[in-house]
Amino acid sequence: MTLGGANAATIPGPPKERAAGDGRRSRDAGEPYCDLSVIVPIHDEEENVEPLVRELAEVLDEAGVDYEVVFVDDWSTDRSLERLRGSIRSHPRMFVVELRRNFGQTAAMAAGIEHSRGRVIVSIDGDLQNDPHDIPKMLAMLDGPPAFDIVSGWRKDRQDKWLTRRVPSQTANAIIRRITRVPIHDFGCTLKAYRREVLEGVSLSSDLHRFLPALAAWHGAKIGELVVNHRPRMHGRTKYGLWRTVRVLLDLVTVKFLGTYMAKPIYFLESSDWGRSAFRWFYWLLLSLRSSDYSVSRADSTLIATCC
Repeated sequence: MTLGGANAATIPGPPKERAAGDGRRSRDAGEPYCDLSVIVPIHDEEENVEPLVRELAEVLDEAGVDYEVVFVDDWSTDRSLERLRGSIRSHPRMFVVELRRNFGQTAAMAAGIEHSRGRVIVSIDGDLQNDPHDIPKMLAMLDGPPAFDIVSGWRKDRQDKWLTRRVPSQTANAIIRRITRVPIHDFGCTLKAYRREVLEGVSLSSDLHRFLPALAAWHGAKIGELVVNHRPRMHGRTKYGLWRTVRVLLDLVTVKFLGTYMAKPIYFLESSDWGRSAFRWFYWLLLSLRSSDYSVSRADSTLIATCC
């Protein structure tokens, strides 16, 4: 595993501006790809969105890549959407996908990926704790040498409360590493870089976005890890508590199930133990219900271009 990276992005290409049009845009299947799409889920971050827009624009313009930034408003109840609309007016390569209800972070990321067109996709939190200056380092590490399919951020010096955030996270990460056998330290870090082909065909539900490196590794993807800067939260409040750790561990059962049985589904059916078979069928039903609860379709989202 490689830790570290260069200081500059290596993806070539001059910046290109997107036409604002009539204020709404839907992704055309024939539209050319850009180098980079940055996906930013937003939920009640009204004090953070304006400085985040400025910082992302500064970093990505300096990197010299052909990029777009896709903000996904996950039904914010404060003024986040209003401030996003105002902040991106002068940034034609940024736009907002507005979800019609609160679906959660994974579904927001899935919607952003669906509306994006980057050959490389970077996800980053909207609370300013992830540092956009790490994005060029991730792009450089992705290209190598050695080259990777996913670069996962590691908040080695995490700036969160020790008892309620760091201890549960370290415990969950240790369990996830042991079960998935993917040796990264921080599955929960949103700041990750993916080659687009790694994500194609992946259906995201519940909190499964944190397990993307494990799911990809089981299909042969090469995973790298980069120590990233983590900043204390200055505005707003965290949306997650101890209950999320429980949910993550429940989702780990789903991931292990997928890793064990999806490649060889006949193993799911051939047990002679009727109790285990009944449990597996029940779990399969539960998995189907959970997927439908947390999925988001294009019909549930409205894409707002920069001229709104």
